[in-house]
Amino acid sequence: MPSATDAAAPQAVLEIEALHVAYRVRDVEREVLKSLSLTVARGQSYGLVGESGCGKSTAALGAMRYLPGNGRVVGGSIKILGRDLYRLSQDELRRLRCESVAMVYQDPGKALNPSLTVGRQIREVFEIRGMDRKSARAGSHDVLKRVRIADPGKVLDRYPHQLSGGMQQRVCIAMALVSNPALLILDEPTTGLDATVEAEVLDLIAQLRAELGTSILFISHNLAVVSKMCERVGILYGGVLAEEGPSGEVLQNPRHPYTAALLRCLPRRGQRKDRNRLRTIPGFLPGLGAVVAGCAFAERCALADEVCRNVAPPISPLGGRWTRCHHYTRLTAGDDAEAAPAPRATSAKPSELVRLSNVSKTYGSGANRHQALHAVSIDLRQGETLGIVGESGSGKSTLAKVMLGLAPHDDGGAMSLDGAVLPADLQNRTAAQVKAIQIVFQNPDSALNRVHTVSQIIGRSLSKLAGLSGAARDSRLAGLLESVRLAARYVHAFPRQLSGGLKQRVAIARAFAGDPRIVVCDEPTSALDVSVQAAILNLLSDLQVQSQATYIFISHDLGVIQYISDRIVVLYLGRILEIGTTAQVFSGPHHPYTEALLSAAPDIDGGASRRIRLTGDAPGAHDIPRGCVFQARCPRKIGAICENEDPELTTLEAGHSVRCHLGVESLGRAGAADDIVLT
Repeated sequence: MPSATDAAAPQAVLEIEALHVAYRVRDVEREVLKSLSLTVARGQSYGLVGESGCGKSTAALGAMRYLPGNGRVVGGSIKILGRDLYRLSQDELRRLRCESVAMVYQDPGKALNPSLTVGRQIREVFEIRGMDRKSARAGSHDVLKRVRIADPGKVLDRYPHQLSGGMQQRVCIAMALVSNPALLILDEPTTGLDATVEAEVLDLIAQLRAELGTSILFISHNLAVVSKMCERVGILYGGVLAEEGPSGEVLQNPRHPYTAALLRCLPRRGQRKDRNRLRTIPGFLPGLGAVVAGCAFAERCALADEVCRNVAPPISPLGGRWTRCHHYTRLTAGDDAEAAPAPRATSAKPSELVRLSNVSKTYGSGANRHQALHAVSIDLRQGETLGIVGESGSGKSTLAKVMLGLAPHDDGGAMSLDGAVLPADLQNRTAAQVKAIQIVFQNPDSALNRVHTVSQIIGRSLSKLAGLSGAARDSRLAGLLESVRLAARYVHAFPRQLSGGLKQRVAIARAFAGDPRIVVCDEPTSALDVSVQAAILNLLSDLQVQSQATYIFISHDLGVIQYISDRIVVLYLGRILEIGTTAQVFSGPHHPYTEALLSAAPDIDGGASRRIRLTGDAPGAHDIPRGCVFQARCPRKIGAICENEDPELTTLEAGHSVRCHLGVESLGRAGAADDIVLT
């Protein structure tokens, strides 16, 4: 079997030629990939981009010959290192997967076996390759070091649930790298990861690719990540490749309306909800197996005419790249633009709605006690959005639970709503207080009852929170569906019959059923495509204007946070390290941790080259260091004062405070030119 370094091996590591894949659904074969052709050269990283349902994961599963039982290749071929994947025997296929190709999946928590230690799972990969147990243990230790895990011995003896998301993903990458594969397929490998962890994983992938000469098929809906990681990119729509070329050219100067529309959906630097409405893509992807006479994108395209609707566009070469569009020469930056929203009717001095004073939250008891929140004080004003950012384990979700009364805070802290005491425990709150604070969860699949219809899901909240029944409830239900832009035809649909974006609209409608004063949005767009994300952010902004609701918006996507937030809180190990208006936090002076978060976020516009790399994960809740909680990872650490004294939250200017021993003149500012690397 040729290896990744075999000079006699063919130049193309992956060749997909005129591939047609169909799924059998209710005894009907529905085609999901239609004449897909792409090539990944030796050592190249190729990005495959598109909305959910366009066929990206089907292409990845096809390239591993992992299609589900109802899926099959009905035409074309897939070759890896010159060998036709679908002509191999089972033994040959097993050997190919063992030696030359590997895949890293989106959710490492599901990819790893929760009942086996990390060491047992990695060791198994070595043992399959013929190693004895002792050698396999040594190899497992070495491969964890390769993916920058500082203490491999401890990690090998842990179970997956004892590791952070970033550590789990690094373990999955380590398992994939055991064979030094010629081809590595990455299916959304950083979705759901914090900005710093995402940056570390991407750096790791780039480094290993350079060291091993591995070719990569990188599947993602994150255009900024693809821009950073891939030399070439293919834009997939409705199972058809719409455009392909060097990633820098395609993503900066798109020649297909779909590519341009995806890029316009992104919150860009300087955009704000009160000044710039996000552009969206009208309509939906063609249904599974839909037969389209002309261009698959025609029904959603502002340039489409009768030719587009009736004649499939040919491939138009553009010198090293190509597009599949009849009217690519007419594509300009202004197409599909939407008008900016009307000025927002907010008062000059919004009234204080909620106040948290010295709120802490401790879990466990005795030696197992750990503090998830420490002396947090925040005020929330009517009609504003407070963004909450920080790595996993920073206390973001704990803060949300404390606000909702699901995790009562420790004695000594206090919360108030409209100046009246807000009991820590949900059970002790009045009906009006319960109704006032609602939540939109990250994953609507888990949040919505799959055996209930949309009408039942929202109707139950209307009955419980608003006390409505009969015709009054039906009328309010219709109004809610209209407010979240959900067509009446979905009222009797089940969640499984809805797309991710539609399910999230149902979740938002349910949250607003009782006319809440405060809505906690816990990563509500992290798993959504950029087009759906834009629509949801616009929807949340519109609902806020209509109802003057206050949002607590938790996200690891700093572009989204900058777009939608009025003020931002930066949390680290349960402590507030910085709080201020969005402009203050993003422009600086800012805390070294904020600086690291901002520098880690990928930027499709290029942005500043400054990057601050922090080694290691945040300490665990049981291992909080003395002094400043960030001092062990801080690139601006002064010395003994940071190690021994916990800094106060100091006001830099009105509304802007930072917890740091450094003077204001030493704190970071946006656009600074120096690179800081902590090694």
